[in-house]
Amino acid sequence: MAIKNTLDMAECLCYKEGAMSSAELLKEVLNFWGLDLKRICPEIDIAGSPERCDYRTVVEDKKKRLFIIENISPQVVDHKVRIIKTLEYLSDNGLEKIQTYIPPTEDSPVILHLDGYWQLVPYVEGVLLQRPEYVFDRWRGRVLADFLIQLKKTSEDVPYFDRKKPFSIKKYVYDMLGKLKKHEPGLEKKVRPIFYFLEDSFMEIHDRLSVSFTHGDYHPLNIIWSEDGIKSVIDWEFAGYKPESYDAANLIGCIGIENPQALVGDLVIDFIRSLREAEFLPEKSWESLLEFILAVRFGWLAEWLRKSDKEMIDLEVIYMNLLVANAAILKKTWNI
Repeated sequence: MAIKNTLDMAECLCYKEGAMSSAELLKEVLNFWGLDLKRICPEIDIAGSPERCDYRTVVEDKKKRLFIIENISPQVVDHKVRIIKTLEYLSDNGLEKIQTYIPPTEDSPVILHLDGYWQLVPYVEGVLLQRPEYVFDRWRGRVLADFLIQLKKTSEDVPYFDRKKPFSIKKYVYDMLGKLKKHEPGLEKKVRPIFYFLEDSFMEIHDRLSVSFTHGDYHPLNIIWSEDGIKSVIDWEFAGYKPESYDAANLIGCIGIENPQALVGDLVIDFIRSLREAEFLPEKSWESLLEFILAVRFGWLAEWLRKSDKEMIDLEVIYMNLLVANAAILKKTWNI
């Protein structure tokens, strides 16, 4: 989601109490990139999740260029560097509509200053996504599919992730059911029929599904949009090797929870049609797409639990049951 950076956040940014103002600190940090700070821009919204870093804001340099400066903790810096290098690799391989980070030195894509690591990326201005109306925009289905098709072509051998150790949504669901049974028995009882639905066929074939490199959190709110296309796909924190239907399943699931009618609407229909025409998935993956969407929703349920968002927890359970109840209709509509 987009967040609004506030002056309060900026003024709180200091590592030694009273040592320097946020502007002084950011001026020092930007010097590593040879940039001269003109102003901090808390009024500018930043797309994507604010939880991906400890602090971020838009800054303008004296050449009137806008950048996003992000502070990251030492605990995640190795993962951040891997993501930065992956985006560079994909860009060099020809993947368009992504934004690569700017390295401060030839030796490292991030810089350590005082108690924190910093990374810098150009700010990309986009068009506000009109929610929930956008879920019926036919043209978005085609461009969303086109990006995944290009990603698959340009990510055959990403060197920073291990293809032999792909993420398993099957294992994730089993693990989550165990945790729910222990800590949320009431909720576990509600989702147990959904789990039985997956266990009926999907769990058995999961390990035989083809694997590819995926964005890992591909949905419309992680995209900077233009009036008629994609400017940049952002938030690659969950990228890695997964069953190759993962991104398509996550996207369709996110469209549907905005408005379940959109599951049979023009955006989703054109998205699936475009992927099928490009032979994006083997038939076994298409046949299990509905089940994969349902499995991925367990990850979103975990997110609502982490945030203690009872309204979204209840909505998610209703949505998952709706997918199960309408599985045959959806598969027929999607021609899978």
